[in-house]
Amino acid sequence: KKDLATQTAFARSPSLVWEFYHYRRELVRAKQPNKAHIALAKAEKQFEKEGKRFNVITQNVDGLHRRAGTKNLIEMHGNLFMVQCTLCQFIEENDSSPICESLRNRGSPDGNPPEIDEKDLPRCTKCKSLVRPHIVWFGEHIWDDVLEKIQKEIQLCDLFIVIGTSSVVYPAAGYASILAERNIPIAEVNIETTPSTSIATYHFHGPAAQIIPQLLSANLNNE
Repeated sequence: KKDLATQTAFARSPSLVWEFYHYRRELVRAKQPNKAHIALAKAEKQFEKEGKRFNVITQNVDGLHRRAGTKNLIEMHGNLFMVQCTLCQFIEENDSSPICESLRNRGSPDGNPPEIDEKDLPRCTKCKSLVRPHIVWFGEHIWDDVLEKIQKEIQLCDLFIVIGTSSVVYPAAGYASILAERNIPIAEVNIETTPSTSIATYHFHGPAAQIIPQLLSANLNNE
């Protein structure tokens, strides 16, 4: 459905795009944070007690880190449960199910579903204009304020853990290289080898839900 994750698709048929994102929201809503999400949230609390920084930068848009309890979170590509006004640009959380009444009982937008009138699609709570998912679509750039926050964390970083990413989507794929040049320890957790594997100080081969709880527990116990 990459063809629906564009400004062009939204301009052509906001109904179809919203049906797709409503479907994605409901799929994600049925999922629970896994052991890796929970371990990261617990580690954040522990580091905070010790006066240390612990931040999660994610490319995922599923909101599972938030639900696990992570507070110091940067969602690079947005969040399925955030919306942005197409007129006034106001951004807000929207966890409603369904997000609007016209999408109730709508499923995967396969075939040719009936078009929903634009006035019945999700609206801005401030100016009542049409909203869009607060997601970085194909052809769009990551928001400047998000990149600035990441840059700040990269500058302060003294340990970088790369979890489950292909390390091919930039700018995220470049952070490990930047830190490696500064001799910052890098730990990679992945079921595959990636472009980051060769520069990682440590590589842990396996699923994040299995390795991250062990890795963080061992690290905290050795503090």
